[in-house]
Amino acid sequence: MNVTVFTVILLVLAAAGFFMGRGRAIGLAAGRPASLHSRPVHHGWYVALACGLPAIALWVAALAIGDRLVASSVVASLPQDLRDASAPVLTRFLADAETLARGGAPVIEITPDLEAAAERFASLRALEHWIGFAGAFALGLVGFGLAFRRIAPAHHARQPVERVLLAALLVAAAISILTTVGIVFSVLFESIRFFDKVPILDFLFGLRWSPQIALREDQVGSSGAFGAVPLFAGTLMVSAIAMLVAGPIGLLSAIYLADYAHPGFRAVAKPMLEILAGVPTVVYGFFAALVVAPLLRDAGAGLGLSVASESALAAGAVMGVMIVPFVSSLTDDALAAVPQSLRDASLGLGATRQETVARVILPAALPGIVAGLLLAVSRAIGETMIVVMAAGLAANLTANPLEAVTTVTVQIVTLLVGDQEFDSAKTLAAFALGLALFVITLGLNVMALRAVRKYREEYD
Repeated sequence: MNVTVFTVILLVLAAAGFFMGRGRAIGLAAGRPASLHSRPVHHGWYVALACGLPAIALWVAALAIGDRLVASSVVASLPQDLRDASAPVLTRFLADAETLARGGAPVIEITPDLEAAAERFASLRALEHWIGFAGAFALGLVGFGLAFRRIAPAHHARQPVERVLLAALLVAAAISILTTVGIVFSVLFESIRFFDKVPILDFLFGLRWSPQIALREDQVGSSGAFGAVPLFAGTLMVSAIAMLVAGPIGLLSAIYLADYAHPGFRAVAKPMLEILAGVPTVVYGFFAALVVAPLLRDAGAGLGLSVASESALAAGAVMGVMIVPFVSSLTDDALAAVPQSLRDASLGLGATRQETVARVILPAALPGIVAGLLLAVSRAIGETMIVVMAAGLAANLTANPLEAVTTVTVQIVTLLVGDQEFDSAKTLAAFALGLALFVITLGLNVMALRAVRKYREEYD
């Protein structure tokens, strides 16, 4: 039996504790739930937690400690020449022995020593699992018995259950915060290493981006210039085009669906509009590269304009279509939060529907609309795939949307593709770009929160 089966058995034991504990509480109530201090479901969760938490904790600890003991025992049983081998060789041998024990194909050649190590791995691992499972199951039964016996009409089962739930929520929140802090500091430390090699002013205000570093004096096209202004300009241009498409379309569609559309049409149109949010970005990228970009190039040729095969206009337009559901959904939520009494009062005073929307509903929903637009801008700034496929990789400092540009996210991907050494300015530049992108999106999110707090109106 494997780890998954043992884990499922422990979870089934906890589930049985829940149903039996709830059933016992219902039986003690005798049709009078008010006689119980806590609801039957709380008694059920009390038994389930008393049974499941210690058992699962012991099972996880047994697996963690047992794996190390098994590996140490296998190493101790190896011949002296293998034990004296270098750490990488020994690690590779143990990994292949464990793979062979699980029925897989090892990388190195199968030898008698490898087979013996695999057999010892299999036997010790099975023993470890059975001992750990037996201890966890026994501890679960003990917890089940103690908790089941404590069920009584006056037993306070709700408070322990809520404390465990609060602790779980606290752990989840702490993990989220620590993960964010870890990401920020990892990017920050690598960015500091980059700025030790490249001055920060050259990075922020330089007008030329060419991260290829020359390995020889005669090497062509490898200047090692790290001026990020072209990347910032390209990101701003593509995001602006996207918002010029997504902003009006998303806002107007939300207004129509919220205040003009028939309920039957809204029930069909709103889910269909939100389906666009589930389309993978690579699909939008294909559409931009194969349909929109050639269409713009042919249309520009007909007008006597020179339109690049990959342009900021093509990428921004398709990106705007992708963001429309985002803007529409957030705006619709903001409009729906406006009380119906304001609409009725405006219409009752003789205002038309158009005047009500323009002078009452939109001003009341303005904080939510502004916050939604700013969050949509953050979404546009962070998009990568569409820009890669439709706008190109050239770091051009231009204000012409018909030319090829690139963005910060695209360059981050480009710099980290393939085998890279994380001690060169070229690779570390990706972390500096990531830090700049993080600061920009964080600023937009802060602006969105401040807009909501400043103009928020509360209704009874």
